[in-house]
Amino acid sequence: MLSSHEENINPDNEANQEENDSVSTDDINIIEGKTPSKIENDNESPSDTLYKQDTIAVLPSLDQENQVTEFGTDQPEHKIRPLSLAILLTVLGVVYGDIGTSPIYALRSTILVVSNHHSNIKSWEVFGVVSLIFWALILIVTIKYVTLVMRADHNGEGGILALMSLAQRVSKTTRGKIFLGIVGIAGTCLFFGDGMITPAISVLSAIEGLEVSLPETKNFIIPLALIILVALFSFQSKGTEHIGKIFGPIMLIWFATIGFLGAYEVLKYPYILLALSPHHAILFIIHHGWMAFIALGSVVLAVTGAEALYADMGHFGRSPIRYSWICFVLPCLTLNYLGQGALILSNAKFLENPFFYLAPHWFNIPLVILSTFATVIASQAGISGGFSLARQLTQLGYFPRLRIQHTNAREEGQIYIPEVNNALMIGSLLLILSFQSSDALAAAYGIAVTGTFTCTSILSSVVFNRSYKWSIYKVACTFGIFFIIDVTFFSANALKIPQGGWVPLLLGICLTILMTTWNKGRTLVYNKRAQNALPIASFLNRLPQSHLTRVPGIAIFMTPDPLSVPSSLLHNIRHNKVLHEHVFFVTIENLKQPEAERGHRIAMRQLAPNIYQVIIRYGFMEMPNLPRALELMKTQPNLKFFDTLQASYFTTREQIVRAPISKMSKWRMNIFMFMLRNASPITDFLRIPVDRVVELSVRIAV
Repeated sequence: MLSSHEENINPDNEANQEENDSVSTDDINIIEGKTPSKIENDNESPSDTLYKQDTIAVLPSLDQENQVTEFGTDQPEHKIRPLSLAILLTVLGVVYGDIGTSPIYALRSTILVVSNHHSNIKSWEVFGVVSLIFWALILIVTIKYVTLVMRADHNGEGGILALMSLAQRVSKTTRGKIFLGIVGIAGTCLFFGDGMITPAISVLSAIEGLEVSLPETKNFIIPLALIILVALFSFQSKGTEHIGKIFGPIMLIWFATIGFLGAYEVLKYPYILLALSPHHAILFIIHHGWMAFIALGSVVLAVTGAEALYADMGHFGRSPIRYSWICFVLPCLTLNYLGQGALILSNAKFLENPFFYLAPHWFNIPLVILSTFATVIASQAGISGGFSLARQLTQLGYFPRLRIQHTNAREEGQIYIPEVNNALMIGSLLLILSFQSSDALAAAYGIAVTGTFTCTSILSSVVFNRSYKWSIYKVACTFGIFFIIDVTFFSANALKIPQGGWVPLLLGICLTILMTTWNKGRTLVYNKRAQNALPIASFLNRLPQSHLTRVPGIAIFMTPDPLSVPSSLLHNIRHNKVLHEHVFFVTIENLKQPEAERGHRIAMRQLAPNIYQVIIRYGFMEMPNLPRALELMKTQPNLKFFDTLQASYFTTREQIVRAPISKMSKWRMNIFMFMLRNASPITDFLRIPVDRVVELSVRIAV
């Protein structure tokens, strides 16, 4: 990478001087829009000169189709995958890890709320708790997510950011779009909190099963959980290309095992099947009142991971996720919860850890090992989801550019982000050290999950009303009810804020501050840059008068504003006094949708002989790769000469300083500057070869 301070960009370089003797200072000033009368006592740099819009001829908009060529179909098609055992097996390993390991701690945590209220738990209370968990699985997962929310896909993609994008697209007012954006970002921040707590509570709850067979191992539970988590996070840089193939078979064994263990206990006490009736849940709520409300804060642990069904829809499609849930996962989970309830009814001493007491004594250690594998898979899904979400937020402009490493050359989605990995690892380890048990961690877990559920209900109601033309009455009768359920669960978990619920809330607030600060800072920088920019029309009008020497080669000038001349071009002309034979102004456009439309990756028009304007579009779920996208230029008849390996990429490094009168408070400016210093270079993010980059600096005060 070349810098503006290096010798080969020195305007006094003797190798360039002889070739450029014909270029006068007046020629360069003409390019920059300075007349001789303006030049006197004028020491402003190109980026400091203010040009008025009414003094130039503005080019027609890029939206006019007769001037723009759009092409590029490098993104994969979202074809409906035919159902097969291989796809269903993969879905088990990727989608259902979190919700599939909930039986380890969900019913135990809920029962403990009741037993702590009064020592002798009654049979009808066990029926009520099991019924609450079963109907939470039916209402929230089966009806809300599997049946309804998964219909709201964005070109096949799911997840809360895709849902936010859909809702903003159909919103009619600016205030509405802002509100929906805040809801989506809040849900995303809480999802990050969920991703930090999931590895801690899942692995810790699995290792705690050792106490059932080996009580003397109690003092080794925490160290062992820490070792497993450190190993898990340390392995992330290697990728999951090879071990990921066994995730599906392991989860198949896991669900079959917990289903069989539950069914065996149900056969011994079939009366527990009556808990499937909702009247037991209703009676429990009516009789216990406030205590039942507190218990709901633990019931929600049974549905953690429901958001993953929607988020992973883009990888597998609706059908494999729906069929695997309805035909296999839901029956296995239901049988296990029923079996735990039957076990407690048979002997109240099993309240301590009903999941592991389901297994015969000889099978307890194998069950702990299998549970550990299952919880590691659940944690892996959460970690990978954190990587993907951070990349999407970067594309949407809420995160600084992160250093992304690709762990699989054949799969774009398999990535590793060191900063996110380290943050999740430190957070998970601190949670285990602070809370010491899965029961204590449950207090911190529920509020993140229910907060995300609430945000999803709000966004879904807008999408179904505007996109699917549901009436207000129909939306109120469906998502209004789900919103009430979600808020009830959230309120029940809010009671646990002093016991640990503050963790995801604090994390969400901090992430929201970081995201909004970065977004505001970049907006101020963009506006300042646009204010001081030279419009393309003005540049093209003055170009014939400049008599600049055209040298062989292809120059790609990166610019965030397609209507302005890149500052790197003006600096290059000022220092080197030449213009390349073929010039491309390239803008990366980050779309507020998962992917660019097929056939519309690139929009291009010719501005002047051998000068082109190019816009390359990426959705927030796509990985930018500028050289690969530019290879598509060869498909155009007049650009057969284009060669990305021979092109020079000119970029601008912005040196941001605080203005005397800034529009951002000092503390937020300090945060923005810190994030800016630690942002990954644009060349790395766009995967531009470093030996083809020429970098020039520009100072911007905001």
